[in-house]
Amino acid sequence: MLAGLPGQQLLKLAGRMRREELGPGAPVVAQGEDGDRFYVVLSGLLSVTQSERGLRGVLKPGDYFGEVALAMDIPRTASVSPMTPVTLASCDRETFDEFIWPLFSSD
Repeated sequence: MLAGLPGQQLLKLAGRMRREELGPGAPVVAQGEDGDRFYVVLSGLLSVTQSERGLRGVLKPGDYFGEVALAMDIPRTASVSPMTPVTLASCDRETFDEFIWPLFSSD
């Protein structure tokens, strides 16, 4: 998805993203909470669950999450939890709106 950004924009985005390394366990985001960050999976596996539907999928490197809450300004629609040690890159709403949302809205 991010490959669609020109080189200069990609460099600016990278400079505004935060890298996080987490172990298995507690959710990175929890269903129902306010969304304030967008995430890209750099390494590891994460489960996606919904309280009413159970396991909805597994995220792997190259996948992303958090865009629905930010784009639609609604609470998180699912919980995402590390199944293995993970490395994530994340950005705040302002960075999402400037760099990433246009990639979705142009489809």
